[in-house]
Amino acid sequence: MKSKKMIVLAVLLIVSAFTLAACGNNGDNEGNNSADNGENNQTENAENNAADNGENKEKNSDSGEGMDGMDMEHSGSGEVPEGLAVAENPKYEVGSQATLTTDHMPGMKDADATIVGAYDTTAYVISYTPTTGGERVKNHKWVIQEEIKGAGEEPIEPGTEVTITASHMKGMDGATATIDSAKQTTVYMIDYMPTNGGEKVTNHKWVTGSELAAK
Repeated sequence: MKSKKMIVLAVLLIVSAFTLAACGNNGDNEGNNSADNGENNQTENAENNAADNGENKEKNSDSGEGMDGMDMEHSGSGEVPEGLAVAENPKYEVGSQATLTTDHMPGMKDADATIVGAYDTTAYVISYTPTTGGERVKNHKWVIQEEIKGAGEEPIEPGTEVTITASHMKGMDGATATIDSAKQTTVYMIDYMPTNGGEKVTNHKWVTGSELAAK
């Protein structure tokens, strides 16, 4: 009888040992799986953040207008380049009111503008790298014929490299630029009150007639 009890006790001990070993392995596996999942989630989040940052950087670099808004000299002196011809019959006369339909700078679109100057010239869209460093500015509007070094009177072909003598933006004066497009038109110097608040902008250069609407 005693031997039977010993045998039963031995069997129970063996079963208990196997059960404890199995539980321990499961716990280890669960811990490892939890650690692996945490590591994988961190890696995935890091990769997603890197992808988002890259996409945002690409969008910002393509946004010339946004850069114009940050670096634009909002108000000017009112002086114009030597030789710039006053428009004889502009669509918007000096002293008249118009609504801005362009967004060269934040707060410009839909703002009420006063025409303070109207001139006939060739206006250019340009891309350039600022002399002060930083990213290349793409599709900047506008630089006119009289603000290009040695331009002469004939329109300049797209793709031509030129030197800019205007200072509409920081690092523009003296910069080497590429002509993106050109059109003979009337350009306007304007005063306006930004729609997003802030001080009145005076003698802003330049907008074209297609960027204005009659009030």
